[in-house]
Amino acid sequence: MSISIITVTYNCQELIEDTLRSVTSQVYPDIQYIIIDGNSEDNTIDIIEKYRANFPFIQLVSEADKGLYFAMNKGLSLAKGNIIGILNAGDFYTSPQALNKVANAFKKNPTDTLYSDLQYVKQGEGDKIIRHWESGHFDRAKIYMGWMPPHPTFFVKKEIYAQYGFFNTSLKISADYELMLRLLLKNKVSTQYLPGVLVKMPTGGTSNGSLTKHFRANMEDRQAWNINKLSPRIYTLTLKPLSKLQQFFRRKKI
Repeated sequence: MSISIITVTYNCQELIEDTLRSVTSQVYPDIQYIIIDGNSEDNTIDIIEKYRANFPFIQLVSEADKGLYFAMNKGLSLAKGNIIGILNAGDFYTSPQALNKVANAFKKNPTDTLYSDLQYVKQGEGDKIIRHWESGHFDRAKIYMGWMPPHPTFFVKKEIYAQYGFFNTSLKISADYELMLRLLLKNKVSTQYLPGVLVKMPTGGTSNGSLTKHFRANMEDRQAWNINKLSPRIYTLTLKPLSKLQQFFRRKKI
């Protein structure tokens, strides 16, 4: 069972090495690591090339593109693994055994997708936990309560992408949310929860953006439901951002 990991980069020189070190330290033997770069103008490419010299499973494409989800789709089109995961620049797996755990979970309980837990940590201080995102076991009813799994922990079989499509690039912020609605709710693909923190994501310790960005994300979340001809509950899109508040009170260790 092969695994493809996709990372999208653009001027990420301060973040990318943690991600590269994380993926190249995995003990799982069958990895394809695809990096889609948007023509970075800093030292991002030099850092990636340093790792490519020692890890031939790294595949780099650097060229201008139309944005994050276009780049992710480019990576998906190049992915050869049976299972595909997406790891943002700066994110890192919590253990060299992370992909082993993912592969073993797919083998033990055959499923279309899999997700786990995530922690937000202070940039440069991986042990300083800002938020703890504990996903919990899957129940489609939870989606109507604003629930979604953390995207960097979400692994999907290649055949599922082939059947149901890639990211919807008409969305600039919520394409990952739309994808999960399309797979987990509309088409009811199977999934399983892998307990434990699989990924850490750096943050400056502040909120995830301005009020304008939050408003735009909420509008795109509504659009994601409409695209799939699904109807959220009257409270769904209010509860979605509110559900993040409890993550600040769950700062437990792995």
